[in-house]
Amino acid sequence: MAKCHRNNVDPLILHRIPSASSSSTSLNSFSRSTFRRLILDAISCGGSSRHQRELQQDEEDKTTIGGDELATKSEKLCDLLNLTKKKEETLEILKRVAKDLQAEGEKKVMAASEVRLLAKDDAEARVTLAMLGAIPPLVSMIDDSQKNEDALIAYLYALLNLAIGNDANKEAIVRGGAVHKMLKLIESSKPPPNQAISEAIVANFLGLSALDSNKPIIGSSGAIIFLVRALKTSSSQAREDALRALYNLSIHHQNVSFILETDLVPFLLNALGDMEVSERILSVLTNVVSVSEGRRAVGEAAEAFPILVDVLNWNDSEKCQEKAVYILMLMAHKGYGDRRAMIEAGIESSLLELTLVGSPLVQRRASRILESLRAVDKGKQVSAPIYGITCSSSSLSRERNREVRMSDERRAVQQLVQQSLQSNMKRIVKRANFPQDFVTTSQHFTKSLTF
Repeated sequence: MAKCHRNNVDPLILHRIPSASSSSTSLNSFSRSTFRRLILDAISCGGSSRHQRELQQDEEDKTTIGGDELATKSEKLCDLLNLTKKKEETLEILKRVAKDLQAEGEKKVMAASEVRLLAKDDAEARVTLAMLGAIPPLVSMIDDSQKNEDALIAYLYALLNLAIGNDANKEAIVRGGAVHKMLKLIESSKPPPNQAISEAIVANFLGLSALDSNKPIIGSSGAIIFLVRALKTSSSQAREDALRALYNLSIHHQNVSFILETDLVPFLLNALGDMEVSERILSVLTNVVSVSEGRRAVGEAAEAFPILVDVLNWNDSEKCQEKAVYILMLMAHKGYGDRRAMIEAGIESSLLELTLVGSPLVQRRASRILESLRAVDKGKQVSAPIYGITCSSSSLSRERNREVRMSDERRAVQQLVQQSLQSNMKRIVKRANFPQDFVTTSQHFTKSLTF
């Protein structure tokens, strides 16, 4: 095959057609087989050249891609090395800080300030500092720095940040005696510690009380009394933290008895109305009424039922409605006297409205309360038998007369309740724009509630 240098048919020029003097045999031989071979050789040379250029381009592309991949891998390796170096530097810093916590004087205070900053936004730093033994010296420092307020604030916030999102650290701080040391600091300081220290302690109790195993320890320590006092006298942020801490502690039922030793229940009821904290207040009360002593305390609080009934009309706060109706449902189910107090507070109209326009959960709870109130309207109060006492005929007569009077009073109350229910139902139906035939149905419904 002829050697080719370009993608053309120039090689044909080298093979000129023989002259006329040549023999006819040679001409016939060239005109077919030789010419066909030359044409094929020229085409093959051109195709081979294109193929070589494509192969060369592919090699160049592969080289470019390989270079890019190599550069990317190099960058990743460089980033990994930098990250490793940074972690090593951070670990050395944490080791130095943990060691400085064992020192004395200003060096220890500076180390606590560093812990506060390092642990604030770094979960790994919290774990590492705890492993390096930072918690015990910080807890012990609470006793050693009662006269140095700046140092004490540094220690308290260092502990606070170490406990953020770390249950193991929360448990270690409480196990180390931090709760009792903080309360001792509050009780023994004369004059009392400044507001910044009190707020730091409130914030610590909020964080530590989030762990279930810490709730009984903090609740029985006397911290609830301090938190109730902070709820009344501190800044807005500290009041919010104290209320949230009290909610955490009220989840543990045994802590309700410690709550009832304070005036928290009437204070919370009177504080209802501030929409920013009302939902949290109602959350605390739902935990309180989950035990019988708590229900008794709420029932005995002045104006408790009118206040809670008023919350049922907060149509712009569905969560508050749900919690208030839950509290009332528990108290109506457990206490006959509470049902009468609810009726006197005018609860029927609010409940009837909620059964029509409330959320599905509120509707179900409102219906259950209405069912409980029917027992009052029908006079289904059962007197407990008294054994071992002989009644004279006069005492029996007085008892019968009292029963007759009570029966007359119940009938009067029943009639008033029925009239109130029908009037309120008409108002609700009118407001909701229900069809006229619904009025008749609603009247039958209110009648079934009172008879």
